[in-house]
Amino acid sequence: MSSLPSADLPATGPLAGLRVLDLARILAGPSATMLMGDMGATIVKIERPGGGDDTRRYAPPYIQKKQGEDSDLAAYFASCNRNKQSVAVNYTKPEGQAVLHRLLEKSDVLVENFKTGTLAKYGLSYDQLKEKHPGLVYCSITGFGHTGPYSKRPAYDMLVQAMGGSMSITGEPDGEPMKMGLSMFDLTAGLHAVIGILAALENKRLTGLGQHVDVAMLDVSVALLQNQGMNYLAKMQRQARVGNSHPNVVPYQVMKSKDGHFILTASNNEQFDRFCKVGHAEDLLEDERFNTMKARVVNRVHVTEVLNNVTRRHTTAWWLEQLERENVGCAPILHLDEVFADPHVQARNMEIKMDVPGCEEPVSLIGSPMKFSETPVNYRWPPPRVGEHTDKILAEAGYSPAEVTELCNLGAVDSLKKVPQSAVRA
Repeated sequence: MSSLPSADLPATGPLAGLRVLDLARILAGPSATMLMGDMGATIVKIERPGGGDDTRRYAPPYIQKKQGEDSDLAAYFASCNRNKQSVAVNYTKPEGQAVLHRLLEKSDVLVENFKTGTLAKYGLSYDQLKEKHPGLVYCSITGFGHTGPYSKRPAYDMLVQAMGGSMSITGEPDGEPMKMGLSMFDLTAGLHAVIGILAALENKRLTGLGQHVDVAMLDVSVALLQNQGMNYLAKMQRQARVGNSHPNVVPYQVMKSKDGHFILTASNNEQFDRFCKVGHAEDLLEDERFNTMKARVVNRVHVTEVLNNVTRRHTTAWWLEQLERENVGCAPILHLDEVFADPHVQARNMEIKMDVPGCEEPVSLIGSPMKFSETPVNYRWPPPRVGEHTDKILAEAGYSPAEVTELCNLGAVDSLKKVPQSAVRA
């Protein structure tokens, strides 16, 4: 586990030098900008004065000041807002809009995830900015995109899971449609946004021009249907839910053991043969319902019942040891405490610790999955307080202390010096 200081460290990584103006909030946009921040980009997070990002109030749970005592930092907000500097700007005011235009002069990328049309009311849409900032890469992450009949609709991850088809193929065969346990399409929309931004930056390197990157959660959910979607398109037939099973491979599912459950992925005939030998069930290899991949899928119900009778003979630990020895795909089903205690997860630095102001001990955060041999990611800033960096960022943009004070008096920005401590993460 890495333990890291919360100091203003130099930005390093493959995106060092890139400046991003981050108008995103909730999860999809902030997850994208955090990935870029981890890779070295300077992320200036624009927040509403006072309240800030909505996820500051998505709690409990809160990060712990010390064991058994809550801080005022929501765990949800902390999940996707490290490596960012917070500037509190009221861009509904002309003076606040002028601040954003000043910041855009030195920005390479703008990321936003407001409902389509919202920022146009404040002169901040791509079409309103592109003439003045022709090199700007402007990324919008929305539920339904900036075109099409649903473009004006708001969206939440569960709505997209429903409308994108994934819920219809998730869940037990005779049960109700089931959502995934993760905010899957918020997070994968964020990933696609980063890919789109990097592609647009490469095009800018060649042409000098920015562009609008339009990422829709519904589009992402349809794209991620992939093999399941093609199973439908191949024959234009709806698919039945198969629970924890695979639509095209058997056994590739949760199996019962003597003391619990484990995952078995015997995804070809060779692995299935080795599984049968480990389980002393070689007779199944002579049964035409078991001896080909197609037969096992066609006879799924019978095959699953028989194989569960085999796996019930031994404990989960026994199966994992024996199957791993024979190179048959298998895995334990871990709870989150077991995941973060896993030696491989720890060795890959997927749990990091950062010093967070107000907390007595370093705070655990989830690390970046990006591993670079020459330009490793780094963790420079803990999740910020609302407006924590207003004075710093505006000074870098050329504002004098007197001008910042005047903007505060006009209600266009908030400086942490003027924000009551009870409101900074309210």
